[in-house]
Amino acid sequence: MVSDQSQDEAEQQPKIGRIPALIAAVTIVGIAIGAAAGLLTLMLYQVEHFALGYIENAHESGPFNVPAIRRAISVTVGAAIAAVIWWLLRTRTTTVPSVKKAVGGALMPVWQTIVHVLLQIFIVGTGMSIGREVAPRELGAMFGQRFARWVRLDVKDTRMLVAITAAAGLAGVYNAPLAGTFFAVEILLADVTLETVTLAFACSALASWVASLVKGTHTFYLIGEADSLFTPDYMVFALVAGLMLGAAGALFRRGSQWARKQPSGAGILWMMPLAGLLTGVVAIVVPQVMGNGRATAQLSFSSKADLAVIPVLLLSFVAKAIVTLLTIRSGASGGVLQPGIALGASGGAILGILWMQVFHTNSIGMYALLGACALLAASQQAPLMAICLVMELADAPINLFVPIGLAVAVSAFTASRLAKPLAAWHLPRAKAADR
Repeated sequence: MVSDQSQDEAEQQPKIGRIPALIAAVTIVGIAIGAAAGLLTLMLYQVEHFALGYIENAHESGPFNVPAIRRAISVTVGAAIAAVIWWLLRTRTTTVPSVKKAVGGALMPVWQTIVHVLLQIFIVGTGMSIGREVAPRELGAMFGQRFARWVRLDVKDTRMLVAITAAAGLAGVYNAPLAGTFFAVEILLADVTLETVTLAFACSALASWVASLVKGTHTFYLIGEADSLFTPDYMVFALVAGLMLGAAGALFRRGSQWARKQPSGAGILWMMPLAGLLTGVVAIVVPQVMGNGRATAQLSFSSKADLAVIPVLLLSFVAKAIVTLLTIRSGASGGVLQPGIALGASGGAILGILWMQVFHTNSIGMYALLGACALLAASQQAPLMAICLVMELADAPINLFVPIGLAVAVSAFTASRLAKPLAAWHLPRAKAADR
């Protein structure tokens, strides 16, 4: 009786019109998630300063000058602390769903989501090898859900709003409104309509602007000299690199799917500290392996066109891939966008150095840039988002969309062709394990 009366009263409450509600949501949540993304970035810098004694920037992108023992202690202790809190969060409270599940309707609990988000920033700041872009996306999804319920949007519009506000978190943390827009329509919604694109771009642009007021704005990757008047051999390179890095991206995507099979119980209490210790040991030789991938990528963008550099880049590529996947497998939450860019930049730089032994027409930064776009597009199966994210982060000349677009088309197609064979290759082992 009481519940029926409450329902009747709720139905009699005035409901905001659909379009005004969506506009208000995009404006209010865009501002909120922009401010949150800026604050999360400042938090990352403070954690890095406290744990490692440096703050990442384009000129000092990794803990290269931090003593090895401090690197090892930082990442191991950070992983151990996060493991305990995550274990409590996942076994004693309401589970925080993924952003895709939130878009599908799963409710994101408030304080659990906030703790979950802060932990992701914390482990990246202490040096664990994982992306930090999932944290602001989860916060954006939570904001979007709450606002949608407040203005009583229907299920379809709530789904759209949650995807848009989650993607705005990505845009805010990286000052990348185009990437945020395409992340919403290409990955979360797979729905390209005029209304969706308009609202997504407005929310991402607003979040990017507000975030820049909080944390400032700068070029995330320095790619050096990048001639927008690309050469014919660069177009040919785009075909070759697209094919090879498309295959690498498909493998990384498959590895990421494997890594998502995380421990469900107390296993995280020993697996994550072990992953942190492994990261610290690897970082003794390869310090750029620590963090979200910025150091590995910047090392590739700044490399010299010398064959002697290839072993260093190859070691960076292998170490970053393995440590990132093991970090996720151990139970850590986080993203693979920045690690994917790091792997692609390393692969592109390696191929570029070999290419430059014959053609001396382009800079190493242009090859690394193309490689980053190609592998990210293949691993995410989202070519538009991948191109825009890397181009915005590197402040690259817009004319490079032509050769990079070609490389991304080839890499995404290659990865899509390899998806089923890779899944089938893993299937017999999975069945054997089930038996």
